[in-house]
Amino acid sequence: MQNKLIILSAPSGAGKTTIVHELLDRISNIEFSISATSREKRVTEIHGEDYYFLTTDRFKKGIGNNEFAEWEEVYENQFYGTLKTELERIWSKGNHIIFDIDVAGGINLKKKYGKNALAVFIQPPSVSALEERLRKRKTESDDKIKQRIQKAQQELNSAAKFDIIIVNDDLQKAVAETENAVKRFIHN
Repeated sequence: MQNKLIILSAPSGAGKTTIVHELLDRISNIEFSISATSREKRVTEIHGEDYYFLTTDRFKKGIGNNEFAEWEEVYENQFYGTLKTELERIWSKGNHIIFDIDVAGGINLKKKYGKNALAVFIQPPSVSALEERLRKRKTESDDKIKQRIQKAQQELNSAAKFDIIIVNDDLQKAVAETENAVKRFIHN
C-alpha cells in the first residue's frame, strides 16, 4: 500500500472541519492528522486531539530542528504546521492521512507529496456566507472576523492550485462529492 495524503483546505468557516469529520466516520482507512499550532487553545479544544498546542518558542525551535513536514506563520506569531512524527504515527498503522489545513499549508503539502496527495479546496458559496458562518460561531471578535475575511478573499484566489474544488453550498452534497473523490484517489 502506498502512503497517501488527503488534503482538505478552505478559508476559515467554509466547512472543511465538518466535512473531514464526516469522512472519518465514512471511510475506515483514513486517519486525521493533528496539526500543531502556537495559537491559544479554545475552551472546547483538547491538546493532542484537536491540535498539539505549542508555545511560539517551542514551535520556532521545531522549525529550526526540521521537525515539520510543512508549517506556516498564518498570522503574526501564530504558527500552524504538521509534525513529521504525526505522519509517521499514522502511516505506521497502515492508514492514509487526512488533513484539515489552511490553504497555504495545503499547497505546501501538495507540492511536497505530489501524486501521493489529493488536494481538495472547499469553497464557500460566497464571502458573505462565510462571514455569516464565522459570526454564528461566536468564538472571535469583530476584528478577528474581519482579519479572517480578508485572508479568505486571498485564499479563494488560490483555489485553482488544488486538484478538486468543491463548493459547500449544500453540506450533504459537498460531503458526498468529497467522499467519492477521496475513495477514487485511495483505490487508484
